[in-house]
Order: sequence, then structure tokens, then C-alpha cells
Amino acid sequence: FFRISFEEEHQPRGNTINTSQQTMIFRSIAIASAIASIAQAASEKQGDGLVRMKLTKRSDHEMVADHLKRENDALRLAMASSGETSHKVVLRGSSSSAQQQLFEDQAELVAEGKSENVVIRDYSNAQYYGTVKIGTPGQEFTVIFDTGSSNLWVPKVHCKNCGYWFIHGGKSKYDNSKSSTYVSDGSDFHIQYGSGDVKGHFSNDKVTLADDIEVTGQMFAEVENAGGLGVGYMLGKFDGILGLGFEGLALGGAATVFKNAIDQNMVAQQMFAFDLGDNSDGELTFGGYDDSKFTGEISWVSLSEPKYWQIDIENIQAGSFSTGVTNGIVDSGTSLITGPSAEIRKIAQSVGATANLLGQYTIDCALVPNLPDLEFHIDGKAWPVPGKDLVIQASGTCLFAMMGMDIPSGPQWILGDVFMRHYYTIFDYGGKRVGFATPN
Repeated sequence: FFRISFEEEHQPRGNTINTSQQTMIFRSIAIASAIASIAQAASEKQGDGLVRMKLTKRSDHEMVADHLKRENDALRLAMASSGETSHKVVLRGSSSSAQQQLFEDQAELVAEGKSENVVIRDYSNAQYYGTVKIGTPGQEFTVIFDTGSSNLWVPKVHCKNCGYWFIHGGKSKYDNSKSSTYVSDGSDFHIQYGSGDVKGHFSNDKVTLADDIEVTGQMFAEVENAGGLGVGYMLGKFDGILGLGFEGLALGGAATVFKNAIDQNMVAQQMFAFDLGDNSDGELTFGGYDDSKFTGEISWVSLSEPKYWQIDIENIQAGSFSTGVTNGIVDSGTSLITGPSAEIRKIAQSVGATANLLGQYTIDCALVPNLPDLEFHIDGKAWPVPGKDLVIQASGTCLFAMMGMDIPSGPQWILGDVFMRHYYTIFDYGGKRVGFATPN
């Protein structure tokens, strides 16, 4: 089997998806720009036959600093929409009681899940990236390996709203004229996000993972306009998305890269696994799992909805808070733990966290040592996330790593990277189950 090591940092037949129709509609405001620092990936094959690609982890300091900037920008927009002129804007902490009240009122709407800002998938939340090659010879792209979506897309040459050369050197863009294995498809790729459209067309080409997994004839999207992803995409260091969900989520009826790898006998087993690590580089393994990465037995949990990687959850508990029976998806493309806005608000209030305009909560760093563990009771076993790890802390600011997100007709909770960092996580495509184990 093969591994990709990657850095800490979703959708979707009918080729157009409207936010009101999409089952994975996320009710949120962007919380952080996807600006993880990506190092040059160096592939190496060791004696065990595994291929590793080393990347660098974005620091918590960068994430917090970016969050604070976006919070300030959100406050300016809120004041502008309420009739305040931009030159009068004073950020939180100002002596202007009217402006402070505006901030608090807007934040309360966010906390109550009443924000009218609706987006489909906020990739600015993502923290982990890896690389993939498309075409012959291979053109390299930095992508989010996302278990919450199923299409592969990258920007094409001359793509609009796809970054600029003076921001991180610009995006890598696919040029089909330079690939000898490119085959035209031409059908439309179109997702409508809350902030605008993402448009392009489908093509077929060879896709290479970790140098040794070569998938031929892969259907993917060349994006021509990424305006719907907003400034978070233009500023971010990722080029595109590689979905690791099931075909039921895929636009255009496209088979996923991993499904094609299975059908073309490129992987030994129909599994892949994430070892995200704690404040360190992560690793994605294709074709099986690495038993040197964990101790004890694997706890296997059958999927309740084999479209997402969705499982039943018997209870989620934090202090006196308890959900009772619910469900959730295990999602590598979301950095935080998310849940229904009303329930996240209860947890936040119980620990002293306060909402801001970005749909995110902050907490007094002095309270962090006393935060209760968040326990997920799954298939008769508790899987806790320690309270101290429910924050992202830097420069005296503590972001609460839980966020309200209301998903009509979709999963209730998202177990993102904050959860996955604590457990070696195996995705068994063939067995329609996920496995959790205690990492070394």
C-alpha cells in the first residue's frame, strides 16, 4: 500500500447544484482563510515499499492571526450594512457603545443559527493538504483530501478568480494541451455557492497519487471560474479538491479517484487511513492501514449512510450537556467539530465561550485547563477529545474548536480534524465502515 504525508491546515448527477437543493448545505460564515504553508513535497520510497510525501504544518499562530483579521473585516461589513460609513468603523473594544452593541447583536444571530449567510462547503476551514499529479507528464497540484465530497477539481489555465501570481506565487493550473493522455469530455461542472458560482467543465486524464498509484481515464473538473469560493480560495495555498466520499455525492456521475484505483487494481485493499498527528505532519495511506501507527485493537463502526462517511452516535457529552442519539460524518475536509447551532451554543455557554461574527467562538485562555472533555459515544464505546484540545491557541487568543452548522436533510455533527487528530482513522470503502484506533 501507499502513503501520502500531508500538512495540517465539500459536492456533490445533474451537473448544477443549488444551495437550497444540496443535501450538504452548510449554514456558516467563513472562519479562517486556508493559508497553510505548504513545503515542497519530496517523495521517498523506503524499504517497506511505502511512498511518503513530506509537507509542513501551518502554525496555530497563522490560523489565529488570520481569524482575527477576518473577524475585523466581518465587523466592518456589518457596520457598513447598518448604515455606518467605513471611516467611522471602530473594532471591538471601542468606546462606541452603539458599535459594540452592533457587534454583540450580530454575534448573537450567528450563535442562534440565524445568520442568512449560507454556503455549501467552506474550504477555508481545511487544515491538511497533499499533492496529486494530473496528466502526462504529470502536472502537480496541492489539494485537500476530502472525505466529505467526491469530485476531483483543479483550476484550468486562464481560470478567473483563481488567485494571483503575487499571492503565494499563484495557483497551479491544469493545461490540457500539455498532456498526452488528456481526453475531452466537455460536460458542464457547475456548483452554486452562497457567495456565487464555481463553473467549469469535465475532462478525463491520468491521475497519480504518491507516484505509484496511476489512475487512467479519471473524470475530473477543470474549473474556469472559482468566484463562489470567495477570497479564502484566492488567498489559500491549495489548488483544488480531491473527494474521498462515495459516488452518490459526485457531480456528473463521476467515479471517485479511489473507486477507479480499486477498479484498476492499483490498491491492495479497498481502504485508506489518516494519521493526522498532534502538531505534526500528517499521513494518508492508500490500500490498507499501517498497524505501526496505533496500539490495541481497531474498533469498526458500520456506516449508517454510505453516501457520506456517516455513522450513528449514541450520545455526545460535555459536562452536563448531552445530545442523546444522533449521527455524524467523519470528515477530513473540516478542521473543527461542528454540530447544530443551538447545541453548540449550549456547550459554548456552559464553558464561557462567546460568539463572534464569523460563526466561531472564542474563550478566555485562562479557562482552558478547566474545559470538560467532549465524549462521542459510538457503538458502545466512548471516544473523548480532551477539553484542552478543544481550543486553537496563539498570541493570547483562544479559538473554541467547535462551530454551529445547520445542515438540512444532512448529518447533524461533523467529526473533523480536531477529532481525527486523536484517533487513527481507517476508511473501509469495500466494507462500508470506519475504524478508530488509539495512535502511538
